[in-house]
Amino acid sequence: MSALDEARERLRREPRTWLVTGAAGFIGSNLVETLLRLEQTVVGLDNLSTGFERNLREVRSAVGERRWAKFRFLEGDIRDLEQCRLACRSVHTVLHQAALGSVQRSMEDPLEVHQCNVSGFLHMLLAARDAGVSRFVYASSSAIYGDHPALPKVERQIGNSLSPYAATKHIDELYAQVCARCYGIDTVGLRYFNVFGPRQDPNGAYAAVIPRWIAALIHDEPVYVFGDGETTRDFCYVENAIQANLLAATATNPAALNEVYNVAVNERTSLNELFSMLRAMLEPAFPQVRGRQAQFREFRAGDMRHSQADIDKAKTLLGYEPGWRVRQGLAEAIDWYVADEMARRPAIARRAEGHGAHAASELQ
Repeated sequence: MSALDEARERLRREPRTWLVTGAAGFIGSNLVETLLRLEQTVVGLDNLSTGFERNLREVRSAVGERRWAKFRFLEGDIRDLEQCRLACRSVHTVLHQAALGSVQRSMEDPLEVHQCNVSGFLHMLLAARDAGVSRFVYASSSAIYGDHPALPKVERQIGNSLSPYAATKHIDELYAQVCARCYGIDTVGLRYFNVFGPRQDPNGAYAAVIPRWIAALIHDEPVYVFGDGETTRDFCYVENAIQANLLAATATNPAALNEVYNVAVNERTSLNELFSMLRAMLEPAFPQVRGRQAQFREFRAGDMRHSQADIDKAKTLLGYEPGWRVRQGLAEAIDWYVADEMARRPAIARRAEGHGAHAASELQ
């Protein structure tokens, strides 16, 4: 039995009350759905600035009314300490996903990003401490590696931050370590590498290139690439991130606690390769994408050139085994991305219908 299977069985036998911050967001809503399917009691906290009520409606539809009854939503902001304390009441485990995650946003408004990602993070840590929370699992980021040139990225080696966003995530990890030492709260940090999948907003932070390019391709709009297209990323399907959260939340090995882990696949995919994969997957339903080419722009300030994760630490201490490679994840998620874009701009649905039964079947 895998470590993930053991974690699921343990949770079914011994259900907990969980707090998921950023519950209406991309990763947060997927975590809420997974926990409810495991018959857990879940509190969700979100100020709906980058999360969406429609994500929670999708969760409700997916899990059914009986399981949905175990979910309680609080609309609140982690920058408000009292709201964090309210959310943490009677909670066993916190999965802290709430953040302003865009590198570009942080370059334009570093103060707002600091207030959310650092002050809000500390609020949540202190509220969890005061409520007696047993485990605090939090989202960190591959942006922490900054200008360190080594590949693959190893947790103990980080460079200089290339953006205010990266700096906030580094500070979060330092605060988690300090609170573990000073207050005894068990923390686990997860350095996400370009997570993608269902409920990802085209304007969101993690790997937003994927939904953005899909939308541009099916609408016959330009696809822009910053740089020469040979920039690489370790794209990570959201189910891998969910696995890491469950393993971190249920780990019993003391050596696994108060650590940070890479959450990725240990693969490098160039933006040119990603574009080709998306174009090929969309072509059966949208023949007009055949032969489309990307348009290249200047490199963007704050972006790392290459990214690939060493995941040996997570494998050894958490039992993490990513089950989804980038092509598998894209194949699983592509229908959701297209359907979401159709809902945003319904004219595309009418165009797809004109390509016959085969094209329609690709979009089910």
